[in-house]
Amino acid sequence: MDMREEAGASSGLTHIDERGAARMVDVSAKDITARTATASGRVLLSREVVDLLRGGGVPKGDALAVARLAGIQGAKRTPELVPLAHPIALHGVTVDLEVADDGVAITAVARTADRTGVEMEALTAVAVAGLALIDMVKAVDPGAVITDVRVEEKTGGKTGRWLRAN
Repeated sequence: MDMREEAGASSGLTHIDERGAARMVDVSAKDITARTATASGRVLLSREVVDLLRGGGVPKGDALAVARLAGIQGAKRTPELVPLAHPIALHGVTVDLEVADDGVAITAVARTADRTGVEMEALTAVAVAGLALIDMVKAVDPGAVITDVRVEEKTGGKTGRWLRAN
């Protein structure tokens, strides 16, 4: 076994074939189950932008509403953005944004009844919501940062429930 075969076979990386080439995983034999994924992230912002968000005075308009809708749209477009993500039927996506003293916390939950999970959809929702928020406030805070985008929990499928430990 050469290094490429070893990388794909022994590492458990499902998107790498025996030659080490990227591949889309065949999920046709998997059972259809209800699946959810929760992802989170943060957008770190200046005190000035936090004050504007709390007071409703962002120059471009309702930045939080735009970010929420962008996140939902991002989840729906995940297979177009992530090359090996499966196109799945999303049955629900929620994107919540909470203004904190240092920025905005974003949480997205994606739901489906399909053969593969929705982690990528939840992660994409968080990332796109963060990008949209930055677009809305960049004139006031060009130093805004998206950080800590991660899966918090997933349910369904063969592995059942997974919850981030820390």
